[in-house]
Parts: sequence; C-alpha cells; structure tokens
Amino acid sequence: MRAVVMDELAGPLQVREVADPAPPAGGVIVDVHATGLCRSDWHAWAGHDDVALPHVPGHELAGVVSVVGTGVSRWRVGDRVTVPFVCGCGRCDWCLTGQAQVCPAQEQPGFTHWGSFAERVVLHAADTNLVAIPDGVTTEAAASLGCRFATAYRALTARADVQPGEWVCVVGAGGVGLSAVMVASALGARVVAVDRSVGALERAAAMGATSTVLSETGVDVPAEVQALTGGAHVSVDAVGSEQTAASAVLSLRRRGRHVQVGLLPPVDGHPRLPMDRVIAWELDLLGSHGMAAADYPGMLALIEGGALRPQDLVERVVGLADAARLLPAMDTAAPAGITIIDPRR
Repeated sequence: MRAVVMDELAGPLQVREVADPAPPAGGVIVDVHATGLCRSDWHAWAGHDDVALPHVPGHELAGVVSVVGTGVSRWRVGDRVTVPFVCGCGRCDWCLTGQAQVCPAQEQPGFTHWGSFAERVVLHAADTNLVAIPDGVTTEAAASLGCRFATAYRALTARADVQPGEWVCVVGAGGVGLSAVMVASALGARVVAVDRSVGALERAAAMGATSTVLSETGVDVPAEVQALTGGAHVSVDAVGSEQTAASAVLSLRRRGRHVQVGLLPPVDGHPRLPMDRVIAWELDLLGSHGMAAADYPGMLALIEGGALRPQDLVERVVGLADAARLLPAMDTAAPAGITIIDPRR
C-alpha cells in the first residue's frame, strides 16, 4: 500500500510503498477513504511524542472495513466506520464503563502504531472502538470527528457542561477551535473567538461566534475578552501553548471553567499557568482527551439532524503527496479549517 512515511523526526516525509498490514486478534483493517491533517500529527513529526521510526502518521479517519480479525463480532467487511483517536483495550474497568478515552492500555493510530496517512490502517479492539457512520454523514465529515470535533464536543458538553446563555471564550480558530465555536453556538452559548488570523476569525464568525478578538502584537487578549463578556463562564485553549493557555484562564470570570484541549508538550519545561488567579477566583481547570466511541451516538444524532455540521469545517481535500508537504508546515501555516486527505488520490 502507499503511505506517508516519516524516517526521521522533524525531517522530510516520503510517499512510498510499504507492506500491507495484517489484522490483529480483535481488530480490523480499514481502507482509508478520508483522514484529517491535525496539529497533533505535527507534534509527532516534531518529536514531541515517542514514536518508533519509520512511522506513518494520521489518527483522524473514516473508511470501510476490508479485513476482520479473529474475535470480532460486531463488524463485517464493507461496513462504513470511523474511530476515536484514543482506542481503548476493551477489557479494563475504564473501557467497560464507557470511558475508553482514558484507558491505561490505549492504542492511538498514528502514535502507538502506524496511522491513517495510508491506504489502509490497523484498528485494535474493534468491538469497543469502531463507530458506524450513518448514511446522512459524509466520509469527510466523519473523518473530522475522531480528534478535533469529538474532542471539542465532549470538552464543552461532558467536561465544561456549557449552558445556554453562557459566554464561551475559544482561543485558537483552527480545526478544533472552529469545532468548539460551532458546538458552543449549537448549545445556545455566546462565543468569543480569539486568533491571530483575520481569516480564521471571519470563519469563526460564520460558525456562530458572537464576537472576535484579533490577538496581534500589543493586544491584551484577556482584557479584551473581559470587556466583551464581563468574564467568560468557560474558556477553551484550542492551540496548546503557555501563552494561549494563560490567556484563556485569565479570560474567565470568578468560578469559571477552563478546558485544556490543545496539547502542551514540555518542550521547554512544563508551561507556567496563572495559578494565583485559579486559587483566588476558584477556577476549575479541566482536561479533555478525545471522546470514547460509547459517547458518539448523541453527537451523531445532532449531525444527522443538522444542528451540527462538521462538513462545513472542511477547507480542502488533498492527496498523500500534498499531505507529506503540508504536515511539516502546520505550526506556521495551518489553514482556517480542516484539511482532509484522501489516500486514494
């Protein structure tokens, strides 16, 4: 099969032929029809995650089951499926209670094993992790759910418990940030989006943001958000840096809730956060790490009913060669929206 292969950390990527994968016991092989280009993939390429070389990135995907391993009971060849980026083992207490996103023995395509920037991908514990794609959901939209959209959905619903009329501050209007804007708006919240790109903020406004703040040099982002909202009830860092996390926390009102979605790798030491404000204002700091397959039905129902439209976040569809070129530049040239890769191109 053809795949995007990483032979060295932070080095050039190549598209080349590699051996076809074999299905593990309890797992399946999926023919990849769409896979998302995500900043988390860039973190792996940059060396912020422990991956074994050579490596194939990619963790947001949708496709069709092509081979079924032994012990799989729920899935058949030809089934149209997607999967969370965190795949639980299917055996531990966390998985058995529907919380596979924190499974201690989790697998992550594109991180713990070869991922979906390829024509085919291995998925483990299929009966626990696979999700059927409804007829009314496009393959491209389904591919965007595995990391960014589903993470934003769970961050705002299950973690922050956003209520109608509350102010939600979303810092970063890339794929996950725009997803958060769309979800928060659908929940009846008022949203202020923050980004350094005018184009990204225009896209956020189209997704439902009530207000926007351009985080250019010299702008005091928390002060701007406080002036617009009186202090947000909920903040989301959808980027993952010391500055964006601190800005999100400082944008909150007293007793506010912050959800950290963007990865904060300790490249230069663990990031400093304004814990004095957290203590004095009794703020809640919440982590959100994807969403288990068991929680997908509610989100998919909203997508089928039109209340959520992840397909509107898709900016472009490219092939594997373009993916190899675009991934290294994600830290500086991420588009305002989601890039989907079709490995069949």
